[in-house]
Amino acid sequence: MSSKEKNVIIIEPVTRLEGEAKISIILDEEGNVKDAYFQVMDYRAFEKLLIGRQAEEVPRIAARICGVCSWAHHMAAVKALDDLFGREPTQPAKKLRELSYCAHIIHSHLIHFFLFASPDLFLSPEEKPSVRNFIGLLRKHPELLREALKWHTEAEKIQEMIGGKAIHPPFAIPGGVSKSLTEEERAEIMEKTKGFLDFALNSLAFFKKKVIENEKYRDLFFGDLYRLETYYMGLVDENNQINFYDGKIRVIDPMGYENAKFDCYDYLDYIAERVEGWTYTKFPYLKKVGWTGLKDGKESGVYRVNSLPRLNVSDGMPTPKAHEAYKDFVDTLGHPAHATLGFHWARLIEIIYGAERMLELLEDPEIVSKDVMNYTGEYKGEGIGVVEAPRGTLIHHYEANDDGIITNCNLIVPTTMNNAAICMEIRNSASKLIKGGNVPEGVLNRVEMAFRAYDPCLSCSTHSLPGEMPLEVVVMTQDGKVLRRLRRS
Repeated sequence: MSSKEKNVIIIEPVTRLEGEAKISIILDEEGNVKDAYFQVMDYRAFEKLLIGRQAEEVPRIAARICGVCSWAHHMAAVKALDDLFGREPTQPAKKLRELSYCAHIIHSHLIHFFLFASPDLFLSPEEKPSVRNFIGLLRKHPELLREALKWHTEAEKIQEMIGGKAIHPPFAIPGGVSKSLTEEERAEIMEKTKGFLDFALNSLAFFKKKVIENEKYRDLFFGDLYRLETYYMGLVDENNQINFYDGKIRVIDPMGYENAKFDCYDYLDYIAERVEGWTYTKFPYLKKVGWTGLKDGKESGVYRVNSLPRLNVSDGMPTPKAHEAYKDFVDTLGHPAHATLGFHWARLIEIIYGAERMLELLEDPEIVSKDVMNYTGEYKGEGIGVVEAPRGTLIHHYEANDDGIITNCNLIVPTTMNNAAICMEIRNSASKLIKGGNVPEGVLNRVEMAFRAYDPCLSCSTHSLPGEMPLEVVVMTQDGKVLRRLRRS
């Protein structure tokens, strides 16, 4: 942003998300919002760092793109390497991968819902920053938050038990997994998973009582403040129902009609990417719809991924309790649901599904099979893998030479896919909240709520290096006179 710009409000860094970014809001002469930008300025370039590496190392290296969603990159990378080496994993290996991956989804959703989102949901968005945080929430709802922390820890233990490490796992390797599951481990994980399910059901009931049935929040879910009509994308199984680990990529339009359904190997026929000079995060869009800018999601190829879009592209949930919750969600918000804060509700439903799916896998006798590795296959030299990361559809694409050295790499990550929608959400919400240059602190938090629903992971989206960015919000008149200066350390 040029230093010559007048009437600029900067929120830097934005709060309660993974990574660092800033929001720039441009006001016109009347003090109303002219435009707004969600800017990610850091850069780490994993797509270049992976070139020249041995292909079999990629699942371990790619996991280090992010410490929060390391399992997502690990799984997408290893599925691409299965393809590249021509090694089809055994059925027990696939089931173990999915089991560990469901635990990862639960682990990540618990972090976001209770640490990042809940202060906006269970406390007033207008509370002072000293209160509107996890500590303030712990004081008001101590039992709920203690339980959330407990089950977050248990999910981490399960990932470590199955994969050897909870973060940056060495577990999945081309053709299978590095270790099998014992009967004792299965029994222990089974008990923990039953606890997940009970906690998820209780959390959903608490959320419905405090938020959905609370008139104070009705406009947040059903009003126009946080609402965006776009295309939606997510993985589905053969019944058009949700699956985190495998399936086809399905796209629906803003009216709910299927726009496309394709294998990950065909993603380049459907997804294009563009860049803008004011951010390091790219802008994927639907190639066959086209790009018309950040103006109208219905008219452009902008699409969204993550929990809400996954429910939107699904015709139901494959497990009973999750399906019951899904029907309630659809009856309330519609199908497709365009209410952006519905992302939070959808995450609770996905935790229920993840726990039920884990129980199904744990009851399968093959889950303790020792047949967890396939060493045979025909080397192809190119591979593509896709999973549903906690934040949405994640694609890894690698090419390697005859010596097995990576020569090309393309990663399209969920936060990048949501980048256009996040920018549109911030502009739309800021336009409705800021009038006549009046910018109280609570309004800034409500603007942040627009992007926070997406649970953006900026290390993934730009492969960024963390840095120290103090927050300073400056409200100025047209001639550059500072009206108000807000700082957050």
